[in-house]
Amino acid sequence: MGFGLERPSVSSAIKWLGFVTAIWVQSISGNNYTFSNYSDALKTLMNLTQLELNNLSVAKDVGKAFGLLAGLASDRLPTWVLLLIGSVEGLLGYGAQWLVVSERIKPLSYWQMCIFLCMGGNSTTWMNTAILVTCIRNFRSNRGPVSGILKGYVGLSTAIFTDLCAALFNDNSASFLFMLAVTPFAVCLTAMVFLRETPPSASADEDKQESRYLWFFNGLAVFVALYLLAYDFVPNPSELYSLIFSAILLLLLASPLVVPAYSFCTAWVSQRVGSSDPETPVLDEPLLRQEVVPATQHKAEFPSDTDDVAVERKTPVIGEEHTIFETMRTLDFWILFVSFLCGVGTGLAVMNNLGQIGLALGYADVSIFVSLTSIWGFFGRIVSGLVSEYFIRKAAIPRPLWNAASQILMAVGYILLATAVPGSLYIGSIVVGICYGIRLAITVPTASELFGLKYYGLIYNVLILNLPLGSLLFSGLLAGFLYDTEATPTAGGGNTCVGAHCYRLVFVVMAIACVVGFGLDILLSIRTKHLYTKIQAGKKTKRVANGTK
Repeated sequence: MGFGLERPSVSSAIKWLGFVTAIWVQSISGNNYTFSNYSDALKTLMNLTQLELNNLSVAKDVGKAFGLLAGLASDRLPTWVLLLIGSVEGLLGYGAQWLVVSERIKPLSYWQMCIFLCMGGNSTTWMNTAILVTCIRNFRSNRGPVSGILKGYVGLSTAIFTDLCAALFNDNSASFLFMLAVTPFAVCLTAMVFLRETPPSASADEDKQESRYLWFFNGLAVFVALYLLAYDFVPNPSELYSLIFSAILLLLLASPLVVPAYSFCTAWVSQRVGSSDPETPVLDEPLLRQEVVPATQHKAEFPSDTDDVAVERKTPVIGEEHTIFETMRTLDFWILFVSFLCGVGTGLAVMNNLGQIGLALGYADVSIFVSLTSIWGFFGRIVSGLVSEYFIRKAAIPRPLWNAASQILMAVGYILLATAVPGSLYIGSIVVGICYGIRLAITVPTASELFGLKYYGLIYNVLILNLPLGSLLFSGLLAGFLYDTEATPTAGGGNTCVGAHCYRLVFVVMAIACVVGFGLDILLSIRTKHLYTKIQAGKKTKRVANGTK
């Protein structure tokens, strides 16, 4: 197979096994983006107006606000506890929704449904925090690719759930919610056993070995995305075809195990050879250097001008370790925060309203648009992680510059959706998915590079407050209110709107928001240029110190 440059240890195999279970968790933790798949069932069952339905979607996103608890806990509790909390909360939150939609119990009151939707939304913050904090710390030298892969699988998770439900249950909303409740719980139980913090790489050779493994994960993820995309365009698949599709998909999701299996077998063989030849040393367990590596590597990649200045300075500068309060006192954090709001807030509004947008434009089945947004969101996440890392190493290009590019592309997508020309929803779903994915994948490593890793779990969850805030502003208030002003009341207390005018003004306002976000991202790129020049110099220094080019 030829992945590595040097013989891996058994602990390296365990590290990669943990990363595989992290991928599995991310593959099922995008359930927060699947609201459009069952929102119409809730609207009909509970006789809701569009504003009331949108406020339900806001409730699930408000669960993200309580992600601050996960961020605080990430510095105090082990990874497995965070995963346990998230999986149990998701089981309860989505389980209650399943009971209602399947009509096993009478519809709950509106405020009770809000609570269970909030619990379902909050469950993913515990999972994502556990995964991202642990893996970013384990793979410090490859933050961009790791973030892209993990966030990419989050993007794919919506398509995975949607396509499996379509294949196995004929898009039944109750069955879909049952999957959302049970599957994450089962997967998290597996990850709890294997995912833990391990020492990061200590040499350029180990960095290259990590990069080679990560290229394999990237290639496999792209193949999964293309496989899902192909299924979406199969007209009326038979039951047998759907079963075969599902079996192959599950096999593809299990196939990342080949990396830890290869690493373990190589380590076992090399240790056997080493034990039989006294002149051949057995590879050290990296646990012996756990205390030394993080400090020396951080210093190499983020060199300060002088050590004395760093000691005497009371307020840390960008690139050094920040507490949450020091972070929130910086202008750079608030530029990143507001630009993030413009990108993810508007994108989330589209995803929450895809069901009603599709129906307004005359599409009876909107599942393909949900899946398209998910799959192309994956491509945005995984490609941006790789590309941004490459250009930091080669030209010290600041990561926020890629966010700026995504904002302009997203604004163009919203204008296209506002025109409602034939096929615009297909193109718009793809563009919004790509840009939303870029935004998430770029912001995750950017925050760690600007403000450090020590309190990263909490800093990440403060940034994620943009999800409930953006959902409230752009989905609950803007989209819900403007839709209801155009809608016609229906029997039973609900309402409906058909035509391009239903969401036209919504898309125009969101395009303007993206232009504002573009300006902020350009400003942040200018302000952080010196930091990324230092990061590039640190990576070169590390390669030279290890005798590599």
